[in-house]
Amino acid sequence: MTVRIGAEEEFHVLDVESGRLVPRARAVLDRLDRPGFTTELQQSVVERNSGVHDTLDGLHADLAEARRRLDAAASSLGLAAVAAGTVPLARVSSRDVTADARYRHMVDEYRKVADEQLICSAQVHVDVPDRDTAVRAMCRVSPWLPPLLALSASSPFWLGADTGYASWRTMLWQRWPTAGPAGCYASAAEYDAGIEELIRSGVISDAGMVYHDVRPSAHQRTLELRICDACPRVETVVLIAGLFRALVRDACEGLVRSDEPRCDGHHDWLRAAAWRAARSGLEGTLVDPVTRRAEPAPVVLRRMRDRLRPALEASGDWDTVSALLEEALAAGSAAHRLRTAASAEDLLASVDLMVAETRGGRAGRAARTVRRPAAPTGAGDDRPFLHSTAAGGPLG
Repeated sequence: MTVRIGAEEEFHVLDVESGRLVPRARAVLDRLDRPGFTTELQQSVVERNSGVHDTLDGLHADLAEARRRLDAAASSLGLAAVAAGTVPLARVSSRDVTADARYRHMVDEYRKVADEQLICSAQVHVDVPDRDTAVRAMCRVSPWLPPLLALSASSPFWLGADTGYASWRTMLWQRWPTAGPAGCYASAAEYDAGIEELIRSGVISDAGMVYHDVRPSAHQRTLELRICDACPRVETVVLIAGLFRALVRDACEGLVRSDEPRCDGHHDWLRAAAWRAARSGLEGTLVDPVTRRAEPAPVVLRRMRDRLRPALEASGDWDTVSALLEEALAAGSAAHRLRTAASAEDLLASVDLMVAETRGGRAGRAARTVRRPAAPTGAGDDRPFLHSTAAGGPLG
C-alpha cells in the first residue's frame, strides 16, 4: 500500500546587504507566479506547501525546484530566502505582522509571544486511513519525535547572541499555550471535544491554534509532524519525511494488530525529551524512547532507523533513509555547522552558510554580500553571496 507524503517549509526573508531579517515576504510572493506559496504571521516569512508524493525522490525534486523558484524571486529584489529555525540578526516589532484579522487578533492577545514569532519550521504530512486512526496513532509516534527535532535543529542564534541551544526555535515555540506533546485520545470525537473545550475556554480562538508536536490535519486525511525546525538542507527534510512516514505506517499497522494503546499515560518525559533534543541537537545525548535513558544521538537515531526497517522497506525508503541518516550524522546538525562558521569568523558567516545551504550548496561556505558591519561579533566584506546552486540529483 502506498502511503503518500507532503511537506510544508517556512523561509525567512533576509536583506543580502546586511544579512538581517526584513518584513518583505509580500514583495517576494508578488514575484512568484505559481501556487503553493503563501504568507505567515510575520511579514518576514514565506511558507510553501509541496505537492503530494509517493516517493522520497518525488518529494526531493518538488522541494528543490520550489527553493530554486523562491531564490530567483528573492534575488531579483536584493533579498535571500533562508530555511532555518531562526536567523542571527533580527528586530522584534509588533508592526511587522501580516495584514490579516486573525493574525492581528493573535498579536493583540499573545503580545510578546506573537511579536517574537520570528521562527520557521518544517512540517510533514503523511496519509492515514481516517481521522480516528490519525488521532490514535499520535500516541504511538510521539515518543519518537524528539529525535526528529534533533535532526532538524538549526536555530542556535537569537537576536545576535548564541543561545547555547541547538534549537532555540523550540524554546520560543513552546511558550504558546497548546505547544508540546499531543496527549492520547481514544477517538477523533474525543480529540475534537478536547479542542472545542480549549476554544470555549478562550485560551485559543480556533482549531488552527492547536500547536501540538503532531496533530491530525483539519483539512486533509493526514497526520502532521510539527516539532521540527526549518532545515537549510533539503535532504534533511526528505530524511525526516522518510522516518516520519515509517513511524506513521508502523503505528497504523500496530493499531490494526491490537486495540491496546502502547502508552502508560506518563507524558512528562516527552516534554523533557524534546527539551533535551532542542538543547543538544545531534552533538549531545538524546532520551532513548524505549529505555528513557540518555544515549548519544547517533545511537538513538540508528536504533530508531533499524526498528523502523520493515516500514521503511515497505515504502521503498530503506536505502535512501539509511544513506541520508549517515550523511546527516557525519555532517552534524545545522546548528553545529552554523556555530562553526560563526566561530571561525562572525555571525555573518553563519548567515552566508544558511543562504548557501538553502540554495543547495553542499561544499564549503558561501561568500559574502554584506558591505558594512552588521553583526555584533564582526564586520562584513565586499564579496558576493555564492551564486544559486541547483539542489537536484537522485536520492538513495
